[in-house]
Amino acid sequence: MPKSPNVPNVQGVSDVLEFLSAHQPGGADDVYGIADLVRDFDVTARALRLYEEKGLLAPRRLNGARIYTRRDRARLTLILRAKSLGSSLEEIKEYLDLYGQHGEGRKRQLEYVVSKTQAAIAELEQKRAELDRTLSELRIIHDGASRQLKERRAK
Repeated sequence: MPKSPNVPNVQGVSDVLEFLSAHQPGGADDVYGIADLVRDFDVTARALRLYEEKGLLAPRRLNGARIYTRRDRARLTLILRAKSLGSSLEEIKEYLDLYGQHGEGRKRQLEYVVSKTQAAIAELEQKRAELDRTLSELRIIHDGASRQLKERRAK
């Protein structure tokens, strides 16, 4: 599967484990600067500031510098994945806000994901059906034109 733009290069299971570990006690003291996230996630500092402005990330400040935690990294992974799937920043914020302070909204997050993905799947299936119809029509036109061209060349 090709790498999505702006999504860190991770290998499925290890990415899930990193996300889960970000929500577990023990690694909460890990901190990162903006340059670390820019490098690790291949995003711009401007994008990170935008996510902060929109309420998607909330880094701590130390002498004016933004300090990101493992939780912020996990949130950034979710933000970038959701963006690559076509979600707006408003939708992403709605999803992230459902989580709550301590994960109490996880059930609501899952309900949200089920609802959104079900709608997206239905929309894509409809588009695929339309594409299949168009491809069938184009094949008929192509085959007919190819046959006629072959007949005219034979004369």
